[in-house]
Amino acid sequence: MSDTLPHPDADPKPARPLNRWGLGTLSLLQLILMLLIVVALNYLSTVHYTRFDLSRQGDYTLANSSERYLEETVAKREKPVKWIMAFRRSSPFYERVRALSEEYARKSDGKIELEILDPLRSPERTQQVMAAFELSFLKDMIIFDARTDDGEAVKVDATGFKRLNPNVKVAIADEMVVHRSDQQGQRRPSGFQGEGIMTSRLVEAIEGRPRRMLFLADKSTIDPSSENDAWKSLEQTMRFQNIELTPVRFSEIKEVPEEVEGLALIAPRYDLTDEELAVLETYWNKPKAALLFLLKAGDTPPKLRAFLRGNGVTPRRDRIITREEDKLVTTARGVFTPLIDFTSDLANQSVVYDGASSSLEVREGAPELLDRKISAFSLIEISPQFWGETRFGAGGEAFDETEDHPGPLTLAASVTRGAASDDRFAADTSRMMILANTDFLDPDRQRAENIDFLSASVNWLMGRETLAGIGPRSFGTYKLPLLDAQVTFINRVNLFFLPALIFLIGGIIWSSRRA
Repeated sequence: MSDTLPHPDADPKPARPLNRWGLGTLSLLQLILMLLIVVALNYLSTVHYTRFDLSRQGDYTLANSSERYLEETVAKREKPVKWIMAFRRSSPFYERVRALSEEYARKSDGKIELEILDPLRSPERTQQVMAAFELSFLKDMIIFDARTDDGEAVKVDATGFKRLNPNVKVAIADEMVVHRSDQQGQRRPSGFQGEGIMTSRLVEAIEGRPRRMLFLADKSTIDPSSENDAWKSLEQTMRFQNIELTPVRFSEIKEVPEEVEGLALIAPRYDLTDEELAVLETYWNKPKAALLFLLKAGDTPPKLRAFLRGNGVTPRRDRIITREEDKLVTTARGVFTPLIDFTSDLANQSVVYDGASSSLEVREGAPELLDRKISAFSLIEISPQFWGETRFGAGGEAFDETEDHPGPLTLAASVTRGAASDDRFAADTSRMMILANTDFLDPDRQRAENIDFLSASVNWLMGRETLAGIGPRSFGTYKLPLLDAQVTFINRVNLFFLPALIFLIGGIIWSSRRA
Protein backbone atom coordinates (compact mmCIF):
# COMPACT_ATOMS: atom_id res chain seq x y z
CA MET A 1 0.00 0.00 0.00
CA SER A 2 1.41 3.37 -0.98
CA ASP A 3 1.98 6.09 1.62
CA THR A 4 -0.23 9.10 0.88
CA LEU A 5 1.03 11.32 3.73
CA PRO A 6 3.39 14.14 2.70
CA HIS A 7 7.00 13.76 3.51
CA PRO A 8 8.02 15.65 6.58
CA ASP A 9 10.85 17.35 4.76
CA ALA A 10 8.56 18.52 1.92
CA ASP A 11 7.97 22.29 1.54
CA PRO A 12 4.61 23.53 3.03
CA LYS A 13 1.88 24.87 0.72
CA PRO A 14 2.22 28.64 0.46
CA ALA A 15 -0.49 30.68 2.41
CA ARG A 16 -3.18 32.50 0.44
CA PRO A 17 -2.41 36.21 0.33
CA LEU A 18 -4.90 38.53 2.17
CA ASN A 19 -7.23 40.56 -0.02
CA ARG A 20 -6.94 43.80 1.92
CA TRP A 21 -8.97 45.79 -0.60
CA GLY A 22 -11.84 43.32 -0.36
CA LEU A 23 -11.83 43.28 3.41
CA GLY A 24 -11.63 47.05 3.53
CA THR A 25 -14.51 47.41 1.05
CA LEU A 26 -16.66 44.95 3.00
CA SER A 27 -15.94 46.74 6.28
CA LEU A 28 -16.79 50.08 4.68
CA LEU A 29 -20.08 48.72 3.35
CA GLN A 30 -20.92 47.34 6.80
CA LEU A 31 -20.22 50.71 8.40
CA ILE A 32 -22.33 52.51 5.81
CA LEU A 33 -25.23 50.07 6.28
CA MET A 34 -24.96 50.41 10.06
CA LEU A 35 -24.99 54.20 9.73
CA LEU A 36 -28.04 54.08 7.46
CA ILE A 37 -29.85 51.81 9.92
CA VAL A 38 -29.08 54.15 12.82
CA VAL A 39 -30.24 57.20 10.83
CA ALA A 40 -33.44 55.42 9.72
CA LEU A 41 -34.22 54.32 13.28
CA ASN A 42 -33.69 57.85 14.58
CA TYR A 43 -35.92 59.28 11.86
CA LEU A 44 -38.68 56.77 12.53
CA SER A 45 -38.45 57.34 16.28
CA THR A 46 -38.96 61.08 15.81
CA VAL A 47 -42.06 60.57 13.65
CA HIS A 48 -43.64 57.46 15.13
CA TYR A 49 -43.30 57.22 18.87
CA THR A 50 -45.35 56.67 22.00
CA ARG A 51 -45.00 58.61 25.22
CA PHE A 52 -45.46 56.94 28.59
CA ASP A 53 -46.22 58.82 31.78
CA LEU A 54 -44.52 56.80 34.51
CA SER A 55 -45.30 59.24 37.32
CA ARG A 56 -47.38 57.83 40.14
CA GLN A 57 -50.36 60.19 39.69
CA GLY A 58 -50.05 60.77 35.94
CA ASP A 59 -48.69 64.29 36.43
CA TYR A 60 -47.83 64.68 32.74
CA THR A 61 -50.98 63.16 31.25
CA LEU A 62 -53.74 65.55 30.18
CA ALA A 63 -57.23 65.11 31.59
CA ASN A 64 -59.97 63.69 29.37
CA SER A 65 -61.71 67.05 29.09
CA SER A 66 -58.50 68.78 27.95
CA GLU A 67 -57.71 66.07 25.38
CA ARG A 68 -61.26 66.12 24.02
CA TYR A 69 -61.19 69.91 23.66
CA LEU A 70 -57.87 69.76 21.81
CA GLU A 71 -59.00 67.00 19.46
CA GLU A 72 -62.52 68.28 18.72
CA THR A 73 -62.12 72.07 18.90
CA VAL A 74 -58.50 73.19 18.65
CA ALA A 75 -57.49 70.64 15.99
CA LYS A 76 -60.31 71.88 13.70
CA ARG A 77 -59.16 75.51 13.67
CA GLU A 78 -57.88 76.96 10.43
CA LYS A 79 -55.27 79.18 12.08
CA PRO A 80 -53.02 77.71 14.77
CA VAL A 81 -52.91 79.06 18.31
CA LYS A 82 -49.58 80.61 19.30
CA TRP A 83 -48.48 79.29 22.68
CA ILE A 84 -45.51 81.25 24.05
CA MET A 85 -44.03 79.89 27.27
CA ALA A 86 -41.75 82.52 28.81
CA PHE A 87 -40.34 80.70 31.83
CA ARG A 88 -36.96 80.82 33.51
CA ARG A 89 -35.27 77.45 33.77
CA SER A 90 -34.63 78.16 37.44
CA SER A 91 -38.38 78.14 38.14
CA PRO A 92 -39.35 75.15 40.35
CA PHE A 93 -42.25 74.37 37.99
CA TYR A 94 -40.37 74.84 34.71
CA GLU A 95 -40.08 71.15 33.80
CA ARG A 96 -43.70 70.38 34.62
CA VAL A 97 -45.04 73.39 32.69
CA ARG A 98 -42.77 72.61 29.73
CA ALA A 99 -43.84 68.95 29.62
CA LEU A 100 -47.54 69.89 29.80
CA SER A 101 -47.13 72.56 27.11
CA GLU A 102 -45.48 70.04 24.79
CA GLU A 103 -48.32 67.61 25.45
CA TYR A 104 -50.90 70.27 24.51
CA ALA A 105 -49.03 70.96 21.27
CA ARG A 106 -48.74 67.25 20.45
CA LYS A 107 -52.45 66.57 21.05
CA SER A 108 -53.56 69.56 18.95
CA ASP A 109 -52.56 67.96 15.64
CA GLY A 110 -50.26 70.87 14.84
CA LYS A 111 -52.80 73.59 15.68
CA ILE A 112 -50.77 74.85 18.65
CA GLU A 113 -47.46 76.47 17.75
CA LEU A 114 -45.34 76.16 20.88
CA GLU A 115 -42.42 78.49 21.55
CA ILE A 116 -40.41 78.07 24.74
CA LEU A 117 -38.40 81.09 25.84
CA ASP A 118 -35.90 81.43 28.65
CA PRO A 119 -35.74 85.19 29.34
CA LEU A 120 -32.23 84.81 30.76
CA ARG A 121 -30.83 82.91 27.77
CA SER A 122 -32.87 84.63 25.02
CA PRO A 123 -33.29 88.23 26.22
CA GLU A 124 -33.62 89.74 22.73
CA ARG A 125 -36.41 87.36 21.65
CA THR A 126 -38.14 87.87 24.99
CA GLN A 127 -38.07 91.65 24.51
CA GLN A 128 -39.56 91.24 21.02
CA VAL A 129 -42.43 89.11 22.35
CA MET A 130 -43.13 91.44 25.28
CA ALA A 131 -43.08 94.46 22.97
CA ALA A 132 -45.50 92.79 20.53
CA PHE A 133 -48.05 92.30 23.32
CA GLU A 134 -47.02 95.45 25.25
CA LEU A 135 -46.24 93.41 28.36
CA SER A 136 -43.50 93.60 30.94
CA PHE A 137 -41.73 90.45 31.96
CA LEU A 138 -41.96 90.56 35.73
CA LYS A 139 -43.01 86.96 36.35
CA ASP A 140 -42.95 83.70 34.43
CA MET A 141 -45.95 83.50 32.11
CA ILE A 142 -47.62 81.79 29.15
CA ILE A 143 -49.16 83.86 26.34
CA PHE A 144 -52.06 82.36 24.37
CA ASP A 145 -52.63 84.09 21.03
CA ALA A 146 -55.74 82.71 19.30
CA ARG A 147 -56.44 85.61 16.93
CA THR A 148 -58.03 84.47 13.69
CA ASP A 149 -57.14 87.66 11.79
CA ASP A 150 -54.30 90.15 11.64
CA GLY A 151 -55.86 92.42 14.23
CA GLU A 152 -53.74 94.24 16.77
CA ALA A 153 -52.69 92.38 19.89
CA VAL A 154 -53.53 95.42 22.01
CA LYS A 155 -56.63 97.54 21.54
CA VAL A 156 -57.85 100.79 23.05
CA ASP A 157 -61.32 100.49 24.61
CA ALA A 158 -64.02 103.15 24.84
CA THR A 159 -62.53 104.56 28.05
CA GLY A 160 -59.13 105.09 26.45
CA PHE A 161 -57.36 102.26 28.25
CA LYS A 162 -55.18 99.78 26.39
CA ARG A 163 -56.36 96.18 26.69
CA LEU A 164 -55.22 92.91 25.20
CA ASN A 165 -57.16 91.59 22.25
CA PRO A 166 -60.05 89.39 23.51
CA ASN A 167 -58.36 86.43 21.80
CA VAL A 168 -55.08 86.99 23.64
CA LYS A 169 -54.80 85.71 27.21
CA VAL A 170 -51.97 85.46 29.71
CA ALA A 171 -51.45 82.89 32.45
CA ILE A 172 -49.08 83.96 35.24
CA ALA A 173 -47.02 81.30 37.01
CA ASP A 174 -48.36 82.41 40.40
CA GLU A 175 -51.88 81.49 39.28
CA MET A 176 -50.78 77.89 38.78
CA VAL A 177 -49.59 77.51 42.36
CA VAL A 178 -52.01 76.91 45.22
CA HIS A 179 -50.91 78.55 48.46
CA ARG A 180 -51.91 77.79 52.04
CA SER A 181 -51.00 79.46 55.31
CA ASP A 182 -49.17 77.26 57.78
CA GLN A 183 -49.48 77.29 61.56
CA GLN A 184 -47.06 80.21 61.79
CA GLY A 185 -49.18 82.23 59.36
CA GLN A 186 -46.64 82.00 56.55
CA ARG A 187 -47.97 81.57 53.02
CA ARG A 188 -46.46 78.50 51.41
CA PRO A 189 -47.09 76.63 48.12
CA SER A 190 -49.23 73.55 48.72
CA GLY A 191 -50.30 72.47 45.23
CA PHE A 192 -50.00 72.93 41.48
CA GLN A 193 -52.98 73.47 39.16
CA GLY A 194 -51.15 74.18 35.94
CA GLU A 195 -53.34 72.17 33.57
CA GLY A 196 -56.52 73.73 34.93
CA ILE A 197 -55.17 77.24 34.31
CA MET A 198 -53.78 76.34 30.88
CA THR A 199 -57.04 74.81 29.62
CA SER A 200 -59.03 77.69 31.06
CA ARG A 201 -56.87 80.34 29.37
CA LEU A 202 -56.86 78.41 26.11
CA VAL A 203 -60.67 78.30 26.10
CA GLU A 204 -60.85 81.99 26.95
CA ALA A 205 -58.49 82.89 24.12
CA ILE A 206 -60.36 80.83 21.53
CA GLU A 207 -63.85 81.96 22.58
CA GLY A 208 -62.77 85.56 22.97
CA ARG A 209 -65.07 86.29 25.90
CA PRO A 210 -66.39 84.45 28.94
CA ARG A 211 -69.87 82.93 28.92
CA ARG A 212 -72.09 84.94 31.25
CA MET A 213 -74.33 83.28 33.83
CA LEU A 214 -76.44 85.23 36.33
CA PHE A 215 -76.35 84.22 39.99
CA LEU A 216 -79.68 85.06 41.67
CA ALA A 217 -78.10 86.45 44.83
CA ASP A 218 -81.28 87.81 46.45
CA LYS A 219 -82.81 84.31 46.52
CA SER A 220 -79.76 82.50 47.86
CA THR A 221 -78.30 81.85 51.30
CA ILE A 222 -74.83 82.38 49.81
CA ASP A 223 -73.62 85.97 49.98
CA PRO A 224 -71.11 86.69 47.20
CA SER A 225 -70.09 89.99 48.82
CA SER A 226 -68.63 88.20 51.84
CA GLU A 227 -65.59 85.94 52.05
CA ASN A 228 -67.75 82.85 51.79
CA ASP A 229 -65.82 79.65 51.06
CA ALA A 230 -68.77 78.12 49.18
CA TRP A 231 -69.07 81.16 46.90
CA LYS A 232 -65.32 81.24 46.24
CA SER A 233 -65.36 77.53 45.37
CA LEU A 234 -68.35 77.94 43.03
CA GLU A 235 -66.97 81.08 41.39
CA GLN A 236 -63.56 79.47 40.83
CA THR A 237 -65.09 76.34 39.31
CA MET A 238 -67.11 78.49 36.91
CA ARG A 239 -64.12 80.67 36.07
CA PHE A 240 -62.05 77.62 35.16
CA GLN A 241 -64.77 76.80 32.59
CA ASN A 242 -64.64 80.34 31.18
CA ILE A 243 -68.01 81.19 32.73
CA GLU A 244 -68.47 84.53 34.45
CA LEU A 245 -70.88 84.15 37.38
CA THR A 246 -72.45 87.59 37.91
CA PRO A 247 -74.49 88.21 41.11
CA VAL A 248 -77.77 90.02 40.42
CA ARG A 249 -81.04 90.77 42.17
CA PHE A 250 -83.69 88.72 40.42
CA SER A 251 -86.42 91.02 41.72
CA GLU A 252 -85.01 93.82 39.53
CA ILE A 253 -84.97 91.78 36.32
CA LYS A 254 -88.01 92.07 34.08
CA GLU A 255 -86.50 90.01 31.28
CA VAL A 256 -83.34 87.97 30.99
CA PRO A 257 -80.97 89.82 28.60
CA GLU A 258 -80.08 88.15 25.30
CA GLU A 259 -76.36 88.17 26.07
CA VAL A 260 -76.94 86.12 29.23
CA GLU A 261 -76.40 82.42 28.63
CA GLY A 262 -77.68 80.93 31.87
CA LEU A 263 -79.21 81.39 35.32
CA ALA A 264 -77.92 79.85 38.55
CA LEU A 265 -79.97 79.50 41.72
CA ILE A 266 -77.80 78.15 44.53
CA ALA A 267 -79.13 77.20 47.98
CA PRO A 268 -82.42 79.10 47.59
CA ARG A 269 -83.77 80.67 50.79
CA TYR A 270 -86.68 82.76 49.54
CA ASP A 271 -89.38 81.71 47.12
CA LEU A 272 -90.08 83.28 43.75
CA THR A 273 -92.77 85.89 43.38
CA ASP A 274 -95.38 85.53 40.64
CA GLU A 275 -93.51 88.11 38.54
CA GLU A 276 -90.17 86.36 39.02
CA LEU A 277 -91.72 82.99 38.22
CA ALA A 278 -93.12 84.45 34.98
CA VAL A 279 -89.63 85.75 34.03
CA LEU A 280 -88.15 82.33 34.77
CA GLU A 281 -90.75 80.48 32.69
CA THR A 282 -90.39 82.93 29.80
CA TYR A 283 -86.66 82.42 29.77
CA TRP A 284 -86.98 78.61 30.02
CA ASN A 285 -89.29 78.53 27.01
CA LYS A 286 -86.70 80.25 24.84
CA PRO A 287 -84.16 78.29 22.76
CA LYS A 288 -80.78 77.63 24.36
CA ALA A 289 -81.91 78.47 27.89
CA ALA A 290 -79.66 77.12 30.67
CA LEU A 291 -80.72 76.71 34.30
CA LEU A 292 -78.57 75.46 37.18
CA PHE A 293 -80.26 74.60 40.49
CA LEU A 294 -78.26 73.50 43.55
CA LEU A 295 -80.89 72.91 46.25
CA LYS A 296 -80.54 72.68 49.99
CA ALA A 297 -81.64 69.35 51.41
CA GLY A 298 -85.39 69.13 52.12
CA ASP A 299 -85.90 72.88 51.82
CA THR A 300 -87.16 73.86 48.37
CA PRO A 301 -89.52 76.88 48.25
CA PRO A 302 -93.07 75.96 47.07
CA LYS A 303 -93.24 77.92 43.79
CA LEU A 304 -89.79 76.83 42.73
CA ARG A 305 -90.72 73.26 43.61
CA ALA A 306 -93.87 73.53 41.47
CA PHE A 307 -91.83 74.86 38.54
CA LEU A 308 -89.42 71.93 38.74
CA ARG A 309 -92.26 69.43 39.15
CA GLY A 310 -93.86 70.78 36.00
CA ASN A 311 -90.66 69.91 34.15
CA GLY A 312 -90.40 66.33 35.41
CA VAL A 313 -88.25 66.68 38.56
CA THR A 314 -89.77 66.99 42.04
CA PRO A 315 -87.48 67.76 45.02
CA ARG A 316 -88.61 65.65 47.95
CA ARG A 317 -88.79 66.84 51.53
CA ASP A 318 -86.59 64.13 52.96
CA ARG A 319 -83.01 63.37 53.97
CA ILE A 320 -80.94 60.62 52.37
CA ILE A 321 -79.64 58.41 55.20
CA THR A 322 -78.85 54.81 56.12
CA ARG A 323 -77.76 52.83 59.17
CA GLU A 324 -74.54 50.89 59.43
CA GLU A 325 -74.06 48.90 62.65
CA ASP A 326 -76.68 51.04 64.45
CA LYS A 327 -74.84 54.18 63.34
CA LEU A 328 -76.72 56.85 61.40
CA VAL A 329 -74.97 57.73 58.14
CA THR A 330 -75.92 60.94 56.29
CA THR A 331 -73.09 60.88 53.73
CA ALA A 332 -74.77 59.88 50.47
CA ARG A 333 -72.95 57.29 48.35
CA GLY A 334 -73.90 56.19 44.87
CA VAL A 335 -72.83 56.01 41.22
CA PHE A 336 -73.12 58.18 38.14
CA THR A 337 -75.87 56.96 35.83
CA PRO A 338 -74.65 55.46 32.52
CA LEU A 339 -75.96 56.28 29.02
CA ILE A 340 -75.80 60.05 29.62
CA ASP A 341 -73.56 61.72 27.03
CA PHE A 342 -72.03 64.56 29.03
CA THR A 343 -71.22 62.31 32.01
CA SER A 344 -69.99 59.35 29.97
CA ASP A 345 -66.48 59.63 31.47
CA LEU A 346 -68.02 59.37 34.95
CA ALA A 347 -70.53 56.60 34.17
CA ASN A 348 -70.75 53.87 36.84
CA GLN A 349 -68.04 55.51 38.93
CA SER A 350 -68.70 55.88 42.63
CA VAL A 351 -69.56 59.28 44.06
CA VAL A 352 -69.79 60.54 47.64
CA TYR A 353 -71.64 63.67 48.81
CA ASP A 354 -70.97 64.78 52.37
CA GLY A 355 -73.38 66.85 54.36
CA ALA A 356 -77.13 66.99 53.86
CA SER A 357 -78.73 65.51 50.72
CA SER A 358 -82.31 65.03 49.57
CA SER A 359 -83.78 62.83 46.88
CA LEU A 360 -85.42 63.82 43.61
CA GLU A 361 -88.40 62.22 41.95
CA VAL A 362 -87.62 62.01 38.25
CA ARG A 363 -90.38 61.13 35.80
CA GLU A 364 -88.36 59.64 32.98
CA GLY A 365 -90.35 58.99 29.84
CA ALA A 366 -93.62 60.44 31.20
CA PRO A 367 -96.07 60.81 28.27
CA GLU A 368 -97.32 64.25 29.35
CA LEU A 369 -93.73 65.50 29.34
CA LEU A 370 -92.84 63.95 26.00
CA ASP A 371 -95.88 65.66 24.47
CA ARG A 372 -94.28 68.96 25.50
CA LYS A 373 -90.86 67.78 24.21
CA ILE A 374 -89.48 67.65 27.75
CA SER A 375 -87.17 64.81 28.81
CA ALA A 376 -85.94 64.24 32.36
CA PHE A 377 -83.07 61.91 33.27
CA SER A 378 -81.47 60.70 36.48
CA LEU A 379 -77.76 61.56 36.73
CA ILE A 380 -76.73 60.19 40.15
CA GLU A 381 -78.29 57.07 41.66
CA ILE A 382 -77.78 56.52 45.39
CA SER A 383 -76.97 53.05 46.68
CA PRO A 384 -80.06 50.89 47.51
CA GLN A 385 -79.31 50.67 51.25
CA PHE A 386 -80.08 54.40 51.60
CA TRP A 387 -83.61 55.70 51.99
CA GLY A 388 -85.29 59.11 52.08
CA GLU A 389 -86.20 59.86 55.71
CA THR A 390 -89.18 62.22 55.94
CA ARG A 391 -88.91 62.71 59.72
CA PHE A 392 -85.21 63.37 60.00
CA GLY A 393 -84.22 64.92 63.32
CA ALA A 394 -87.08 63.46 65.33
CA GLY A 395 -84.83 60.72 66.72
CA GLY A 396 -84.85 56.96 66.24
CA GLU A 397 -84.72 57.24 62.44
CA ALA A 398 -85.70 53.95 60.81
CA PHE A 399 -87.17 53.12 57.44
CA ASP A 400 -90.97 53.31 57.37
CA GLU A 401 -92.44 52.06 54.11
CA THR A 402 -95.63 54.08 54.66
CA GLU A 403 -93.84 57.45 54.94
CA ASP A 404 -90.24 57.20 53.73
CA HIS A 405 -88.90 56.87 50.20
CA PRO A 406 -87.16 53.55 49.48
CA GLY A 407 -83.98 53.22 47.48
CA PRO A 408 -82.56 53.48 44.96
CA LEU A 409 -82.88 57.26 45.09
CA THR A 410 -81.87 60.02 42.67
CA LEU A 411 -79.66 62.86 43.85
CA ALA A 412 -79.16 64.78 40.58
CA ALA A 413 -81.19 65.08 37.38
CA SER A 414 -81.13 66.82 34.02
CA VAL A 415 -83.98 68.18 31.92
CA THR A 416 -83.99 69.06 28.22
CA ARG A 417 -86.74 70.92 26.37
CA GLY A 418 -86.79 70.57 22.61
CA ALA A 419 -85.70 68.03 20.01
CA ALA A 420 -82.45 67.04 21.70
CA SER A 421 -82.26 63.77 19.74
CA ASP A 422 -82.45 65.54 16.36
CA ASP A 423 -79.05 66.85 15.24
CA ARG A 424 -80.74 69.61 13.24
CA PHE A 425 -82.31 71.19 16.34
CA ALA A 426 -80.15 69.86 19.19
CA ALA A 427 -78.22 73.15 19.45
CA ASP A 428 -81.46 75.05 20.17
CA THR A 429 -82.61 72.89 23.09
CA SER A 430 -83.01 74.35 26.56
CA ARG A 431 -81.23 72.56 29.39
CA MET A 432 -81.56 72.31 33.14
CA MET A 433 -79.56 70.57 35.89
CA ILE A 434 -80.79 69.98 39.44
CA LEU A 435 -78.68 68.72 42.37
CA ALA A 436 -80.15 68.36 45.88
CA ASN A 437 -76.96 69.07 47.82
CA THR A 438 -75.03 72.31 48.44
CA ASP A 439 -72.64 71.22 51.19
CA PHE A 440 -70.18 69.84 48.62
CA LEU A 441 -69.20 73.45 47.82
CA ASP A 442 -67.54 73.66 51.23
CA PRO A 443 -63.78 73.15 50.61
CA ASP A 444 -63.60 70.85 53.65
CA ARG A 445 -66.25 68.57 52.10
CA GLN A 446 -65.19 68.93 48.50
CA ARG A 447 -64.27 65.89 46.44
CA ALA A 448 -62.75 65.67 42.97
CA GLU A 449 -65.69 63.77 41.46
CA ASN A 450 -68.13 66.42 42.75
CA ILE A 451 -66.23 69.22 41.00
CA ASP A 452 -65.87 67.14 37.82
CA PHE A 453 -69.63 66.58 37.78
CA LEU A 454 -70.38 70.27 38.36
CA SER A 455 -67.93 71.30 35.63
CA ALA A 456 -69.36 68.76 33.18
CA SER A 457 -72.88 69.95 33.97
CA VAL A 458 -72.22 73.65 33.40
CA ASN A 459 -70.35 72.94 30.17
CA TRP A 460 -73.30 70.83 29.01
CA LEU A 461 -75.64 73.69 29.90
CA MET A 462 -73.48 76.02 27.80
CA GLY A 463 -73.51 73.60 24.86
CA ARG A 464 -69.81 72.75 25.24
CA GLU A 465 -69.88 68.97 25.51
CA THR A 466 -66.24 68.78 24.44
CA LEU A 467 -65.18 70.15 27.84
CA ALA A 468 -67.39 67.75 29.80
CA GLY A 469 -65.63 64.88 31.52
CA ILE A 470 -62.95 64.24 34.10
CA GLY A 471 -61.16 67.53 34.59
CA PRO A 472 -57.56 68.47 35.42
CA ARG A 473 -56.20 67.58 38.83
CA SER A 474 -54.43 69.85 41.29
CA PHE A 475 -51.24 68.19 42.47
CA GLY A 476 -50.25 68.79 46.06
CA THR A 477 -46.94 69.04 47.79
CA TYR A 478 -46.19 66.73 50.69
CA LYS A 479 -43.91 67.01 53.66
CA LEU A 480 -41.80 64.13 54.92
CA PRO A 481 -41.50 64.50 58.72
CA LEU A 482 -38.06 63.40 59.95
CA LEU A 483 -36.66 63.32 63.47
CA ASP A 484 -33.31 64.97 64.23
CA ALA A 485 -31.72 61.55 64.68
CA GLN A 486 -32.97 60.47 61.22
CA VAL A 487 -31.58 63.61 59.61
CA THR A 488 -28.22 63.01 61.32
CA PHE A 489 -28.14 59.42 60.04
CA ILE A 490 -28.89 60.52 56.47
CA ASN A 491 -26.12 63.12 56.64
CA ARG A 492 -23.63 60.54 57.88
CA VAL A 493 -24.56 58.15 55.08
CA ASN A 494 -24.06 60.88 52.47
CA LEU A 495 -20.84 62.27 53.94
CA PHE A 496 -19.04 59.17 55.19
CA PHE A 497 -20.56 55.78 54.36
CA LEU A 498 -21.17 56.34 50.63
CA PRO A 499 -17.69 57.76 49.93
CA ALA A 500 -16.17 54.93 52.01
CA LEU A 501 -18.13 52.34 50.02
CA ILE A 502 -16.95 53.82 46.72
CA PHE A 503 -13.34 53.88 47.98
CA LEU A 504 -13.63 50.23 49.06
CA ILE A 505 -14.99 49.12 45.67
CA GLY A 506 -12.21 51.01 43.91
CA GLY A 507 -9.60 49.35 46.11
CA ILE A 508 -10.94 45.86 45.36
CA ILE A 509 -10.89 46.52 41.61
CA TRP A 510 -7.34 47.94 41.76
CA SER A 511 -6.13 44.95 43.81
CA SER A 512 -7.69 42.40 41.41
CA ARG A 513 -6.14 44.05 38.37
CA ARG A 514 -2.71 44.22 40.00
CA ALA A 515 -2.87 40.51 40.87
